[in-house]
Amino acid sequence: MIIDRTGGTRRLGYPAAAGVFAVGMAGTTLPTPLYGLYRAQLGFSELMVTVVFAVYALGVITVLLLAGNVSDEVGRRPVLLCALGLSAASALCFVFEGGLPMLLLGRVLSGFAAGLFSGAATAAVLELAGPGQEAHAGFAATAANMGGLGCGPLLSGLLAQYAPWPLVLPFLVHLLLVAGAAGVTWFLPETVGHPHRPRKLRPQGLRLPPEVRGVFTPSAVAAFAGFSLLGLFTAVAPSFVGETLGVHNLAVAGLIVFTVFLGSTAGQSLTERIGVRRALPGGCLVLVVGLLLVATSLAVTSLPLLVIGAVCGGVGQGLAFRAGLTAVGRAAPPEHRGGTISAFFLVAYLGISLPVVGVGALTLVLGLRGAGLAFSGCVIVLAVAVGLYVLLHPPADED
Repeated sequence: MIIDRTGGTRRLGYPAAAGVFAVGMAGTTLPTPLYGLYRAQLGFSELMVTVVFAVYALGVITVLLLAGNVSDEVGRRPVLLCALGLSAASALCFVFEGGLPMLLLGRVLSGFAAGLFSGAATAAVLELAGPGQEAHAGFAATAANMGGLGCGPLLSGLLAQYAPWPLVLPFLVHLLLVAGAAGVTWFLPETVGHPHRPRKLRPQGLRLPPEVRGVFTPSAVAAFAGFSLLGLFTAVAPSFVGETLGVHNLAVAGLIVFTVFLGSTAGQSLTERIGVRRALPGGCLVLVVGLLLVATSLAVTSLPLLVIGAVCGGVGQGLAFRAGLTAVGRAAPPEHRGGTISAFFLVAYLGISLPVVGVGALTLVLGLRGAGLAFSGCVIVLAVAVGLYVLLHPPADED
């Protein structure tokens, strides 16, 4: 079905698409507060926790490389339905978890789902906006992404701490949410004109249309730095909270991870009024301040400082992330928008995966606190370098 671009259905479509996006992304972070329980049950190390997390990121990157632009060809709705199916399959792996192989399989499937959501859902939200709603849709897309990622650990932490079946109930609840999201997606208008069967899947790399090349590099490297912070909190923050700060409440661990994404959403809400040209370097600066606070909290074992650092770092990440995504989305021609956005997320997910595995490896030598301090120092250097780069090579600001 080709959408009527002047009808009311379009105006109603983008909030619904954003809701589907949020549900899908929430499933990818549900296991975050539960890793300690899995460690106790299965007896694996902190390094293995980061490997399980990296397997998820590997799934995301694989899909972005092989099928990042597939929604530009077959349409947004079929890809969203496929992503929801993969998300449900991932949840079932955790429901019937019987050891490390099922955890790894569940995370890979979750990564596949996130890879499809990243490009297709973002493009769908942007394209379902009516005239004059572009700014609201841009915020809805990035807020659904970060808000969904933040709600996952908050939901599972609360259920695991205060409800029965801590390793099963969060995923059963998510299955219900996925079923509802699938029903919504079925009735979403299709925004791709003349969808057709895709050509043979092949690595698309980072081939970008000429219109976007000038803004892509500064936007993507800023996203890489910000997603490094998100990776730290999503993969190992509950272990930091439990072993370094002595807080073993799973709901608190989930809440702390949620605060990073809450800060990100707040930062995104400020990007439009600040402007892309200023939000990119400004976001990197705020990210550096947040990382300094996180490092200080680990050095002096202060939970309040960790929370403040999480919020501050999240605000910086949100500023830079939405500015970069806005610049890239506006520069990309419609027929290549899904693939271009997927390439942007590919670079971001390299930031969320590679540094985190390094943290896991460092814990074997330096312990959790030492690894966290080393990580913070490395990402501070990266964020400063990125901030200086985007000051010298800023993308064009909004019209």
